[in-house]
Amino acid sequence: MSGAKQSPRIHGLSWQTAGESHGPALLATLEGLPYGLKVDLGAIRDGLKRRWAGPGRGLRAGFEKDELSVLAGLKSGVTLGTPLVLSLNNSDTQIDVLPQLSSPRPGHADLPGVLRHKNRDVRAILERASARETAARTALGEVARQLLQIFGVEVSSRVESVADVPFSDSAACLERIAHAKEAGDSLGGIFSLTATGCPPGLGGYAQPADRLDARLLGAVATIPSVKGVEIGLGFAGAGVSGANYHDAIITAPDGWAGLSRETNRSGGIEGGLTNAQPISLRAVCKPIPTLRHGVASVDLSTGLASRATYERSDVCVIEAAAVVGEAVLCLELASALIARLGGLTLQECLERFSFLGSTDAIADWPES
Repeated sequence: MSGAKQSPRIHGLSWQTAGESHGPALLATLEGLPYGLKVDLGAIRDGLKRRWAGPGRGLRAGFEKDELSVLAGLKSGVTLGTPLVLSLNNSDTQIDVLPQLSSPRPGHADLPGVLRHKNRDVRAILERASARETAARTALGEVARQLLQIFGVEVSSRVESVADVPFSDSAACLERIAHAKEAGDSLGGIFSLTATGCPPGLGGYAQPADRLDARLLGAVATIPSVKGVEIGLGFAGAGVSGANYHDAIITAPDGWAGLSRETNRSGGIEGGLTNAQPISLRAVCKPIPTLRHGVASVDLSTGLASRATYERSDVCVIEAAAVVGEAVLCLELASALIARLGGLTLQECLERFSFLGSTDAIADWPES
């Protein structure tokens, strides 16, 4: 996905990925980074390892190395203000010899892609639609995280549940995953995301596409298996009156410009803009669609009823989805921050950040 194809006023970064699940490599490009950012490749590798975490992961987690290379954009580990291009070599590169598939999996892009292209080659669809692509976005997200941390912004995630089992009950979660694996089934779950330290005013309201909440909701929804996203109180807000929903403004010596909120039901965004409170999101992941025994399908070669194709797969990816969630949140927030600051170099961005007014007295600001 690329922020640059939307409103240029509020998109400071743009990014794109390429590559197939069993092709030679994944490529990831990030444009708009300021000159002078020291990039820690070790931290990127750590983020990629976190993406493989979780007891529900499949066989590929045991052998895929995610070998990281920098193809462009750095000199001595420092950004040049030019596009950053990363490569992740695939360990399994059999795209041209793997068998053709003819029974599409319900819940995957298999059938919609075939219908779109008017071609029965299911593998031509699944190779790019695969969640393998998220490794490339995770790498870019770790770069964005390093930029955000310089400005005091921290992004984290928390898995809330595996299926309907609270993640805090680790033994029950492991038992549920083991049972699903034995049955050849899969599980979904819920994860949450939090960003702290964001200055107010990131995003926009002049045009619909400027609104940061829309961008964050859309970004998290691009993660495979995510089927619902909410900010702050989210859907539960439908049952709350306005008097009990909106976050009262209070004076606070340690708040931005001396102000803060009693609550944070809005999730840190109001009117499309950050409001200096923590940003909070929750997302639900459906069970992944590749099942060992397959769901009822149709063999596109014969037109007869069949079971959906099964290939090596995971049982539950909720922990990995949370890590990818961090990555896309980092990318969107870094993009909004750079758009707000507008500096070409990291030093310029830091100087402009100091003028955003965190310690200002509002009484000193003009009324019009």
